[in-house]
Amino acid sequence: MTLAGVVATVLGAGHLRPAPGTWGTLAALPLAWLAMQGGALFFTVATAFMLPLGLWATRKVTEGREEHDPSEIVIDELLGVWIALIPLAWGAQNAGVPVERLWPGWIAAFLLFRLFDIWKPGPVGWADRRPDEWGVMLDDAVAGAMAAIGVIVLAALAHA
Repeated sequence: MTLAGVVATVLGAGHLRPAPGTWGTLAALPLAWLAMQGGALFFTVATAFMLPLGLWATRKVTEGREEHDPSEIVIDELLGVWIALIPLAWGAQNAGVPVERLWPGWIAAFLLFRLFDIWKPGPVGWADRRPDEWGVMLDDAVAGAMAAIGVIVLAALAHA
């Protein structure tokens, strides 16, 4: 497997069946925890870096293929769930607690991201209809942003 293939499939998680998107999202969680050990700013920058990395890997993997978004490409799920987890990284840092202590937020981020990624409401569906690597990555980025807002709202309700 090429480097682009390893990146696009998130270390091969995209080859797992059924539901490769869910497997890719699950594989992204321990990687997120590892990246969060560098602090909230590091995690936020690492998350932002996943967009150009994912665009590159997707472009390389789909080069010469008719399908622009094959199911084994799950780097977009990593990007989306990492965006959904950004509030947790900052919340844990601000509270001075390990990020795993915010475990309900991890569950909420995972579930909300998968909901928006599968349902594709509004701007998620619009981005998904792009017939290129931007469509592959952007729909999950938007779903992740929507999930992040949901995580913030749920945290506010839980701590009100």
